[in-house]
Amino acid sequence: MEMAQESYELDVGNLMASYPHHNFASTPSSREELVKECLQEGTKLVQAIADALFNLPSTESPDGPLVQLPQPTTRLPREKPLPRPKPPTKWEVFAKKKGIQKRKKDKVVFDDQTGSWKRRHGYDRVNDDKDVPIIDAKATDEPGQDPFAKRQEEKKKRVEKQEKNRYSNLKEAAKAGALPSHIQLAATALPITGSQAASRKISKDELGNVAGMAANATASGGKFDKKLPGEKPPKHDKKYRKFLPVAEGSGMGSLERQQTEKVLNKFMAKNSHEILNVQKAVNMYNVKKDKKGRSQGGKSSSADNKLKARKSPYKKASTKGPSNKGKSK
Repeated sequence: MEMAQESYELDVGNLMASYPHHNFASTPSSREELVKECLQEGTKLVQAIADALFNLPSTESPDGPLVQLPQPTTRLPREKPLPRPKPPTKWEVFAKKKGIQKRKKDKVVFDDQTGSWKRRHGYDRVNDDKDVPIIDAKATDEPGQDPFAKRQEEKKKRVEKQEKNRYSNLKEAAKAGALPSHIQLAATALPITGSQAASRKISKDELGNVAGMAANATASGGKFDKKLPGEKPPKHDKKYRKFLPVAEGSGMGSLERQQTEKVLNKFMAKNSHEILNVQKAVNMYNVKKDKKGRSQGGKSSSADNKLKARKSPYKKASTKGPSNKGKSK
């Protein structure tokens, strides 16, 4: 739906509006002016879309009025084409021919054998072969045949038939091009109807590369694996890690000391502003000096107290001695 409103081009289906004939009144001198004018024009475009939406017929709902958007008029590009409808399977064709309608079944069904409710499909399902203790014999059964093994064999055949039908349905959908790209590629190689492409012969180099990748897949990189007769060593495209020798010496042995000095010099250069901070050093010196003075002052006062405590008993004895003697006399 395109409608002209003040020379705007509206596409209500895509909620899109544009103004292709806009011309600046004057060339913007700064980025701020350009952004301001673009915001003004964008506001007008949004208002035009809102006006067009309110002009459409609407229906009331608990959340508010609802409108049905028209078909878009602008063709937007897509990364991938629209998927084609899948062709009907053989069962869908048969059900349509016979008038069979698909109806929803309950997931839980009552099992008469165990007297409990069980799942219709999957683990511990209803009518499971493991829950059948006794199988009634039939007149057509062969003597000496295990009925339980026969039931398992019939079930296996049903599963194989169902899998073959699924493959054939995928094959038909792949011919119609109604599958995604990755499933389409896999469906062309399904082992049905003989329409798969001929297998490509693998070259000797490709086999060698795969064998090398398998040999390097172990934790030791294939170092301790047994080699087959005539097997070549695997190719190693990457660089090996080099470690410095433990003992210091000439040549490679001196590189460890060089690396250590390099790291130390880099650290010193990075923290040189802290190492050569004179004000910080003076402050630390003053703090240590104050602490030392306080500790020395505390030690001297405690020593004087100890001396006074030692002298006090002697003085008391000397003063009390003569008075006591005088009283006794």
